Amino acid sequence: QVRLRESGGGLVQPGGSLRLSCAASGNIPRIDDMGWYRQAPGKERVLVADITSGGNTNYADSIKGRFTISRDNAKNTVYLQMHSLKPEDTAVYYCFASYYGVYWGQGTQVTVSS
Repeated sequence: QVRLRESGGGLVQPGGSLRLSCAASGNIPRIDDMGWYRQAPGKERVLVADITSGGNTNYADSIKGRFTISRDNAKNTVYLQMHSLKPEDTAVYYCFASYYGVYWGQGTQVTVSS
């Protein structure tokens, strides 16, 4: 069983920054892919960014150049540094990790508003 604990969400003004963290715990020999999805009200959950254990990254076009994903394999933790936040980035952000299946965090709210 893999458990994911997210932190770092909150309210920020447009143009501001936030850093999300997600730590995985449990009996985990290794984690393959980790990353973040987000779901805005009334919309589908969509991929924001993901990163492999080897450090290869993938980003949604809407956040390229503003968000950076990274991970610490020793801590089984993935981060999402978000800059130049826009109101359209408002959503619940969900962390995921894959290891013989996909595991999800409970979600953390990010609200970008003045």
